[in-house]
Amino acid sequence: MAEIVPDTQHRGLVSALPPTLRDLALLARFDRPIGWWLLFWPGAWGVLLAGGEDRWGLIAWLLLGSIAMRGAGCVYNDIVDADIDRKVARTAARPVASGRIGGKLAWGWLLALCLVGLVVLLQLRWQAQLVALASVAPVAAYPFMKRITWWPQAWLGLVFSWAALVGWVEVRAASGGDWDLPALALLYCGAIAWVVGYDTIYALQDREDDALVGVRSSALRMGRHVRGGVSAFYGLAVGCWAAAFWLVRADWLALLALVPMALHLGWQVLTLDASDGGNALERFRANRFAGLLMALACWVVGNA
Repeated sequence: MAEIVPDTQHRGLVSALPPTLRDLALLARFDRPIGWWLLFWPGAWGVLLAGGEDRWGLIAWLLLGSIAMRGAGCVYNDIVDADIDRKVARTAARPVASGRIGGKLAWGWLLALCLVGLVVLLQLRWQAQLVALASVAPVAAYPFMKRITWWPQAWLGLVFSWAALVGWVEVRAASGGDWDLPALALLYCGAIAWVVGYDTIYALQDREDDALVGVRSSALRMGRHVRGGVSAFYGLAVGCWAAAFWLVRADWLALLALVPMALHLGWQVLTLDASDGGNALERFRANRFAGLLMALACWVVGNA
């Protein structure tokens, strides 16, 4: 029987599914929506900060794409990482690692989720389609990063922030206006730093197991300086976003829109307990709300 992991957020809904469907849902992490929220928010930021009209329909498509592609990414990650997952207490019961889902079914489920992503891709202009397709290689490489670098979180940042590029390019291509690439680059770099920060917090749950099986992470690399490291990355994120806002709207009042986000990230750092996995999980999940605060800031500045 599929194990409903402790950090699930839809225990009743998932446990009510038939065994095979339950395992497929767990494989795509449908029981843990925090993942697709974190993938989605940078896309919403790109759309809202880029301005333009008719943005809400695009944001809805990006949300659907985030749900599907986050699920596809998790399936692919579990296929590649099955040998490692079996050695880590928190991941040993995953459907592929435990053997409940076979390779053919897992690959078929991956294809089905990618087809949903294709439907979303076809809603975009060709410029945004090219940007979206360029993410395939970094996504495919991500599961191997923990084997070769102490900073797989940085690579995850490249991948999980990609939607910002897609959303921005789609809006600017539709409007025919200035692409304003420096502002986009700063928004993207800030999102990468944000991802490194929150995923380092998430990795705190697995530090002991990762050390035993030889998996590398920023949480292990930072050691006793995790709080300072996360603070530095969050500070870099806010600095990049402030510069992006300034390029879009050169007004000191525009920077005030970032204050709620900065305060929230500061709260995460100040209340983080690196020795408590439950505390780390709560601070990690808090980034769903952080993403909303940033989206509101982008909407304020982009509507100017």
